Amino acid sequence: MSPVLPIVLVHGIRVSATMWDPVLSRLDRPATAPDLPGHGTRRGEPFTMDAAVSAVADAVDAVGGRALVAGLSLGGYVGIAAAGRLPERVAGLIAMGCTARNPAMARLYRLAASLAARDPALADRLGAFALRRLLPGPAGEAAVAGGLSSEVLPQVVDAVTGHDQLAALASYPGRVWLVNGARDPFRSQERDFLRACRDGRLILIPRRGHLGVLAAPGPLARLLGDLCDQVDRCDQADRCGRDPHVLTGPPRQVERPDSAVATPSPR
Repeated sequence: MSPVLPIVLVHGIRVSATMWDPVLSRLDRPATAPDLPGHGTRRGEPFTMDAAVSAVADAVDAVGGRALVAGLSLGGYVGIAAAGRLPERVAGLIAMGCTARNPAMARLYRLAASLAARDPALADRLGAFALRRLLPGPAGEAAVAGGLSSEVLPQVVDAVTGHDQLAALASYPGRVWLVNGARDPFRSQERDFLRACRDGRLILIPRRGHLGVLAAPGPLARLLGDLCDQVDRCDQADRCGRDPHVLTGPPRQVERPDSAVATPSPR
């Protein structure tokens, strides 16, 4: 029997890899979550997209050299960059809450990042309070367990806005799932991102906002496992890219989380 495909989970802005602890504990396959530069155990290091992709590459190498990469928010943007640059090591991509390229939103985040960096300690306290309110219980505690890093926000905003996500998606030949909460403002250009994918799917999760998927780690872990199983089956059958039903089959109904709707790429 072929070994199961591992998963590399990439965390969001100013939090750390501990964000994924409730999900990691529920996955039924090998998985790891690295800290990105400037975050968690790497706090104080400069953040660039190149350095972030290197962190993902190191994590992929640590689990065998090929993995499904899943990221949320900043982690999704980093995952897109990693897939574009390391297609032979990224077996599939799950990019959550990262389908916005809105100049007005970018200006707003740049302003907020600048203000946070002026008093990082205060911004960290406010951020921890907000995360615990948004994600009550273990999910919120996991999000703040590794500490917050508000001082890195301006570097992150510059790196994300300076990267061409659509070009990266267009260059990646593997399967991509774009996963958004139905109430997430970061889904504003999701159709543009979907059109850029060679083999993409869009999954909308009802009644969830930007970080809401973390509030239910069990269903999220099952969804990640289900999507990873699809890549496993595709690998084992050696038919990715050649079976038209795999690439352009009818819209899928994804059962986890409940009532999530999947839409095939329009290409």
